[in-house]
Amino acid sequence: MDTLCFSHLRWDFVYQRPQHLLKRFSQTGRVFYIEEAFDTHASSYYEIHHDKEHPNLWIVHLYVSPGETMQKNAQLQTLLCLLLEAFHVSDFISWYYTPMALAYTKRLIPKLIVYDCMDELSAFKFAPAELRELEKKLFEKADIVFVGGASLYQAKKRCHPNVYLFPSSIDKTHFEKARIPQDEPADQAPIPHPRFGFYGVLDERLHISLIAEAAALRPDWQFILIGPVVKIDPGLLPAKDNIHYPGKKNYGDLPAYLAGWDVAILPFALNESTRFISPTKTPEYLAGGVPVISTSIADVVDPYQKNGLVKIADTAAQFVAAGDELLKGYDKSSWLQRIDRFLKDYSWDRTYFQMKNLIDNALMDKHSTRLEKTIIYV
Repeated sequence: MDTLCFSHLRWDFVYQRPQHLLKRFSQTGRVFYIEEAFDTHASSYYEIHHDKEHPNLWIVHLYVSPGETMQKNAQLQTLLCLLLEAFHVSDFISWYYTPMALAYTKRLIPKLIVYDCMDELSAFKFAPAELRELEKKLFEKADIVFVGGASLYQAKKRCHPNVYLFPSSIDKTHFEKARIPQDEPADQAPIPHPRFGFYGVLDERLHISLIAEAAALRPDWQFILIGPVVKIDPGLLPAKDNIHYPGKKNYGDLPAYLAGWDVAILPFALNESTRFISPTKTPEYLAGGVPVISTSIADVVDPYQKNGLVKIADTAAQFVAAGDELLKGYDKSSWLQRIDRFLKDYSWDRTYFQMKNLIDNALMDKHSTRLEKTIIYV
């Protein structure tokens, strides 16, 4: 069965949950990853890009000409019809990462509707006003809902009868490469130690003042913030000699950067946009064998801080104290053993198989219900 995935995230932006999962789902059927539309001054059209490493995975770019929202949605509906016809798509699952896609997919007749709620998108900067209402409609239409973090699950579990928690997982083999001595990336090699590193999106969730104050308190510490700047003015980022911005890096290169850090950091602001986040970076940093300092994000405090695996700091003074403690040294061998025991069952493969089992069961239940109704009707 094919899967049509509607996402707010660009496939080639930052490698995260959708890429991990949908590459795996493409092992058993075609997956069409349909991104939010681009504006164009030409007539509407679509482009489709084949992932050469995953023969069943297709990335779809939609282009619509300027106009009112209803006009754009009409163009998108037409493009979807053309896409399904061109690729002979008939039996399919609709998989949503963004409720906004409901506006132009309401005519589709999927065998099953999956909502993978990985974030509280309505709390993010520049979120569309209609997003909350569309999410309510998506909960009404969905057959099954996956939720990407424990705190978000608590907020969503009463919204639907079939809600399942699937928090951030990890490709352990990939990030354990950071434990192996290796050559430094060329742009990180000249930076002296100690190094405090972060990779991810630099946006409204970043605790800019905390980083600036900690860097001022410890000018000999080097802060390395890897990732694209999104939704905020780059000029707002602190400019200090000991704060470095190497830019966006490929997923495959992250372990090499991580290997050169003394401490990994999760410097998130505590605001509405971070209230329900469950950073995938937490288990990735730990699998790489690097100690972690985080602000008190709920899904980091529990389970990671509660199990003594990360330090929590919400002020610059607390951050510096935690950094001083980690730099003094610790029993790394014992710490790594505890990390490995904790992460033993963390795996995107495991998450995929559990999700697939739930989807297969939901499909069978839906088919059985239809068959039963047909028999009664006859």
